[in-house]
Amino acid sequence: MDTPLRTVRTNIVQSIRAFRVQDLQDAAQSLGHHFLYANLANAQSKQDVLDMIAAQFTFPSHFGKNFDALCDCMTDPLHKSGPQPGFIVVLEQIPAHAKFDKEAREQLLDIFRDAADYWGDRKIPFRCFYSFL
Repeated sequence: MDTPLRTVRTNIVQSIRAFRVQDLQDAAQSLGHHFLYANLANAQSKQDVLDMIAAQFTFPSHFGKNFDALCDCMTDPLHKSGPQPGFIVVLEQIPAHAKFDKEAREQLLDIFRDAADYWGDRKIPFRCFYSFL
């Protein structure tokens, strides 16, 4: 497999570092995985972050817009909807300021770490890449 992911283990949350978003999207397409992308550069608060993720990931309108609901949307309903090929998730420019502080950032990333574990337990690749603003 000649993709930028050949050296990245399958169930991980990590900094985007040297990866380009377009290369990750191309890799998702070549692997047949879902590609979920959210640019959070304009988010000013936790609610903004959740709203932007919900809109850019096209969550259902009944999405609860809290961290528990985000966790639920990234795991169980997808699992119940049938076999999943894998996921490549990009959270670009997560805000790093007083209204979305280090604790909020860690809580957000923990949700995606939990999702990586959830899918790993089901032998489904789940890779999440992030950057901070």
